[in-house]
Amino acid sequence: MVYGIQIAIDGPAGAGKSTVAKMTAEKLGFTYIDTGAMYRALTHKALSEDIDINYEDAMKHLLEDTEIRLLPSTKGQAVLVDGVDVSEAIRSQEVTKRVSAVAAHPSVRLLMVDKQRQLANDKGVVMDGRDIGTDVLPDAQLKIFLTASVEERALRRFKENSVRGNATSLEQLQADISERDRADSERKASPLRQADDAVLIDSTAMTIEEVVDKISELAEERMVR
Repeated sequence: MVYGIQIAIDGPAGAGKSTVAKMTAEKLGFTYIDTGAMYRALTHKALSEDIDINYEDAMKHLLEDTEIRLLPSTKGQAVLVDGVDVSEAIRSQEVTKRVSAVAAHPSVRLLMVDKQRQLANDKGVVMDGRDIGTDVLPDAQLKIFLTASVEERALRRFKENSVRGNATSLEQLQADISERDRADSERKASPLRQADDAVLIDSTAMTIEEVVDKISELAEERMVR
């Protein structure tokens, strides 16, 4: 019998963490938890209710009064906010541009981390984000830091946006991703960084399948049989 482990996948915006995490979880039979979607869900609700995302106390109280659920779906995962499916809405460019500001609030991150840890209580979990291996799941048996060049990440995001009908130029996406990298790395609360015991994977010249295979191999090496 194979017992599940906790897999933490961190990395910058557009590195393909969510896609890789979903596929890895499916391949291993684990539960996938998209922490980025949780911050996006809160950001989307704040924008919908015209709440100033830069006002930390307001965002903290909003999160306290918000139910965020992650459920399996035919597309991998459904994100529900107070019972409403916002899976597509949270991927808008408006949310993408503002989610870093929301995630930078220390009190918001503290509450969110508690929610994330509760979701990861069960064995066999793949969780992705920007501070999973360093803060949320510091004892995870496998930590991955997934990255790629800014140019490659922008191209991937451009293709994703094209499918969704979002018309954003490649040049603008490169600028947005570079700014997101700066904001995530320089924030005071749980900045983006590679955990000391994380395995670095540069996916610039790799296919998604190759990345998933690599992580799955590493996971199986750490499983207890």
